[in-house]
Amino acid sequence: MRPGPKNLITDIAGLRVGNAADLAIKSGTTVLTADQPFTASVCVMGGAPGTRETDLLAPDKTAPGADALVLSGGSAFGLAAAQGVMDELHRTGRGFPVLSARVPIVPAAILFDLLNGGDKDWGENPYPALGRAALQNADETFEIGSHGAGTGAQTAQHKGGLGSASVVLDDGTTVGALVAVNPMGSVTTPSGRHFWAAQAEMDSEFGGLGPDPAVGFHPLPPSRKLAAMAALGNTTIAIVATDAALDKAQCHRMATAAHDGMARAIQPSHSPLDGDIVFAASTGTRALDAPEVLLPMMGHAASLCLARAISRAVWEATPADGDTLPTLRQALLA
Repeated sequence: MRPGPKNLITDIAGLRVGNAADLAIKSGTTVLTADQPFTASVCVMGGAPGTRETDLLAPDKTAPGADALVLSGGSAFGLAAAQGVMDELHRTGRGFPVLSARVPIVPAAILFDLLNGGDKDWGENPYPALGRAALQNADETFEIGSHGAGTGAQTAQHKGGLGSASVVLDDGTTVGALVAVNPMGSVTTPSGRHFWAAQAEMDSEFGGLGPDPAVGFHPLPPSRKLAAMAALGNTTIAIVATDAALDKAQCHRMATAAHDGMARAIQPSHSPLDGDIVFAASTGTRALDAPEVLLPMMGHAASLCLARAISRAVWEATPADGDTLPTLRQALLA
């Protein structure tokens, strides 16, 4: 098991990711898409989710696939980013065929970043335009850290961000994760100098800080996010994906297993004040040989990728004027 060449979810052939942001409002949108519709499902474990069209992804629902998945800031306003993506896909002829009509399938999830120091006094909802721009920017390479849906994200102690990671299994199957990290909980241990997910790190991808040498239980420090008056501004939203040919039920199982990675990297996670959600996608370009062996390993790989992607998001965050929380790198130098 090793990281893919880019260590991004786009190591899965055919997937593309695009970001768009408005630095004045400290928010943005991230879109995952592909040239062809892909199989997808979802698992929600947070108590305060904000979503669009996720019911279509249940294994018993008719829609065979999705044209794009959207992660966005903006709380409920950010769900409108999916409309911008849908409109752009429709303009290019994409969508689920219904006789002579085509309807793009664009499920979405949002995080709350309305209290992060940005100017939210907009006259017109900016998220449809951000969604359209993110789709137009979609490529095999993209920026992580303070970009896209992670632009204004925060954790309990530091700025959050957008993260991604990948892994190639021994048989050549690729699994990847994409995540916008904005939880109530902390991604670092009580010392603030080590990641909870340190044992999952590959090739010093989030600083090589190593595990916390302190042993036993240590209480979490007071939340800086709470002190910054953003206690209700939470949620970690993610996508895990693979090139293995999975059906919707198998995608749902992979999304469920991937939540273990969220719990591994964020403490606490899945709280009543977080809308934690994981989409799972399959491009289906590799046959699923020996599923009784591969499926459990894919769930494990997805959870590891998500834990790593969460840590990378925080490690790669960069400071900006008006921030209410420091980046982790700023805190380490303090």
